Amino acid sequence: MDVSVVLCTYDIDAYDDFREAAMSVLEQTYDSVELVVVVDGTDAVYGRALEDFGNRDDIVVHCNDENKGLLASRNRGAELASGDVVAFLDDDAVADERWIESLVDAYDEKNAIAAGGKMTPRWTADRPDFLPEEFYWLVGVTHRGFADGPEEVRNTFGSNISFRRDVFLNLEGFDTDIGGRKGDKNLQGGETELCARMQRKYGRAVWYVPEAEVEHKVFEYRTDPTWLLERAFWQGYSKRAMETLVPDSSDEESEFLSKLLLKFAPERIRGLTSDPSIGRATRFLALFVFTAVVGLGYLYGVVRYR
Repeated sequence: MDVSVVLCTYDIDAYDDFREAAMSVLEQTYDSVELVVVVDGTDAVYGRALEDFGNRDDIVVHCNDENKGLLASRNRGAELASGDVVAFLDDDAVADERWIESLVDAYDEKNAIAAGGKMTPRWTADRPDFLPEEFYWLVGVTHRGFADGPEEVRNTFGSNISFRRDVFLNLEGFDTDIGGRKGDKNLQGGETELCARMQRKYGRAVWYVPEAEVEHKVFEYRTDPTWLLERAFWQGYSKRAMETLVPDSSDEESEFLSKLLLKFAPERIRGLTSDPSIGRATRFLALFVFTAVVGLGYLYGVVRYR
């Protein structure tokens, strides 16, 4: 099984991070891997990428004529790919060397049509002690309570998801109006919408492979409380929009909220009672603050998406 990894980038200031992401793909233990680099309309980045990677047969380097956004760039990368499977990685992420090997196992053993793995944090600054693991999804990291093990899930993060290429192309890829240049700039959830369409058409979801790990770099600005609260608000807004645009898309969020209130919060209370500390108390309080802010964003979404 041939696998193509689509890696999109555009910012010359983030080139070193992009290069590290690219090298993590080229150093995979799985042999048959193609790297498809899509530069989103930045000539300076395209020139450096050609210089570094343009002379290899297992790498395709393409530059969009203009900046078209991440989802459109991913779609273009899938069109240029030649693999049986197309996987997606962000330019601020680093794949474990067994990432592709683990994903391929899901296709071989589970006859999956889509597979994704676990996102783990690489804190570029100190880990914020106030941020509970239940809300790691705010920084693009797999959160506590996401899944109990290998199983079908609605979708995984866009930096660690893959599809059979024929399935992806039959679905016409990501809807570029979601979070795209032409759509609502605050709307997020391209993977959610695509995987919901896949579920309707094929009756299958994404097979979650916890062993297929990708590190996501959590830069210092993403640990700022103000940034996290704003992120929480727009995530809540997006969840309401997804309910409108993609019927039945909120099942996993409802299940997570139930776990949060009925399991995780009581567990944190017991931990705080048995071993009190400022950190435990802060994380317990943050659990409800972030939940409330997501709720406010959701209510704002109700006004916008009726």
